[in-house]
Amino acid sequence: MHLFDISPDVPWLSLTWLSTLIPCLLIMVVPSTQRELIRWIGAGFSILSLILSLILFFAYDPLQGGFQFVERLPWMPQLGINYILGADGITLPMLVLNGFIISTGALMSWNIENRLKEYWVLLLLLTTGVYGVFVSLDLFLFFVFYELAVLPMYLLIGVWGSTRKEYGAMKLTMFLMAGSALSIIGLLAIYFGSGLRTFDMPLLAENVVFSRQFQIIFFPPLFIGFAVLAGMFPFHTWSPTGHVAAPTAVSMLHAGVLMKLGAYGCLRAAMWLMPDGAQQWLPIIAVMTIFNVVYGATIAMAQRDFKFIIGYSSVSHMGLVVMALAAGNQIGLTGAVLQMFAHGIMTGLFFAVVGRMIYERTHTRQLPELGGMARVMPFAAYMFILGGLSSMGMPGFAGFWAEFSIFIGVWERYPLIAIIAAISIPITGAYILRAVYQVFFDEVKDPEFLKLPKLTWQEYTGGIVLAIILIGVGIYPAILTEMIDVGVTPIVQQLHSAVVAVGP
Repeated sequence: MHLFDISPDVPWLSLTWLSTLIPCLLIMVVPSTQRELIRWIGAGFSILSLILSLILFFAYDPLQGGFQFVERLPWMPQLGINYILGADGITLPMLVLNGFIISTGALMSWNIENRLKEYWVLLLLLTTGVYGVFVSLDLFLFFVFYELAVLPMYLLIGVWGSTRKEYGAMKLTMFLMAGSALSIIGLLAIYFGSGLRTFDMPLLAENVVFSRQFQIIFFPPLFIGFAVLAGMFPFHTWSPTGHVAAPTAVSMLHAGVLMKLGAYGCLRAAMWLMPDGAQQWLPIIAVMTIFNVVYGATIAMAQRDFKFIIGYSSVSHMGLVVMALAAGNQIGLTGAVLQMFAHGIMTGLFFAVVGRMIYERTHTRQLPELGGMARVMPFAAYMFILGGLSSMGMPGFAGFWAEFSIFIGVWERYPLIAIIAAISIPITGAYILRAVYQVFFDEVKDPEFLKLPKLTWQEYTGGIVLAIILIGVGIYPAILTEMIDVGVTPIVQQLHSAVVAVGP
């Protein structure tokens, strides 16, 4: 949606990731006693990053397509490493998603008291890494930002988390570092196998055709290395544990954007650069995602911990993303990116309600111990129901259009897999409705719940913003789908060329 032009002389993409790195430096020099100032610096720059991402979103010209706002600087040219940034129809919805999640997550962090400076520095460093991954067009730079996004999670969970936080932090870190090791194998194979000794992704995609055997060998480590972060079965077990152990804002970022980095890496690096390998392995990956979608929903149904329900729900919904990637067609990839956005907003809203509004007041997440929350905090009930409706794929919400596109795309290539995956739809409805009844509309289990503190303005603001996005995209999905469709087209063309080259 091209609404206006912006100056090409301004490094907009660099400013976007710097907008969350600069406050890290500012917060470091602010005295620890200035707690409100630290919070306002963190929240203010988070909102600034959102504004910058929205400016880029509405300045992008879908008719022109391709990568826009490109920045190129030599970094280590003798090694083929350069500072290359660019944004296309896939990048920009992800930038906006990250902007909304960190802005609302900053509001949900207002109650943090322990090691306040360190918390905000790590939270903003994580966000910087996420922005950097989405805008990087150099594979080495991509990986640097990727690690910057992942590593702060260990301390954020280990220091400020709850419920076996050390175990959750270590398990998450070990899984993601193992995934990174696999990704490095794929990245180095591309670097040396191209013959160009470069990490420039557009250059590699346009000028290098790797042998089919090369792609079949090195596509799996690159794809799976990133898919670990996307929570793909059977490498998903770190994710629910990490969700539960993390503090609220970190859970929002974890489910809302970090898992999307994994799917983004699968799409941008593995599928774009090795389309022959993708066509060989995607059918196997599609079968594996059935376990994600159906198993994740079934295990969520069996949970009694409110956060674990959302954690396994994320495994199921991210399974739909990877399943849509495995379809490898236009509508499937469009649905995958739209699901990444819709699920990010939805889980951000879920964790704001479950972690910040309910758990931090009641100090329990067990469904049998909760009840009557709609009487105590009706706003939390409304917000969770809205998120639940989107999770269930109800028309009028962002989740509906994402899942509808995914199932059409998957049906075109794997009709049987689409039918099996559809089993998750009634299961999702069942666990969402059960949670809504037990937590919000069942009888009050503890009279002390009737005396809980009222919600703060930060909680109202964050919840309303995320709910408006879910409904807005549900009513007018074209604001995203037109741009996403343009973004995925080059990758679809690469995949189609691979099929044509191989033959029927």
